[in-house]
Amino acid sequence: MPQGDKSAYTDKQKRQAEHIEESYEKCGLSEEEAEKRAWATVNKQDGGGKKSGSGRKK
Repeated sequence: MPQGDKSAYTDKQKRQAEHIEESYEKCGLSEEEAEKRAWATVNKQDGGGKKSGSGRKK
């Protein structure tokens, strides 16, 4: 997956990032910086994109 590709994220994660980005822009950040911080926040919360597997650890 190329860097910056958001296809591995769920719709919920994309909505969260969009909402967070809007909040950062209201605080006066540039659009580019707000987007970077929004995706960093989503990654920190969820650990990245979609996860596969049953959820059981071995």
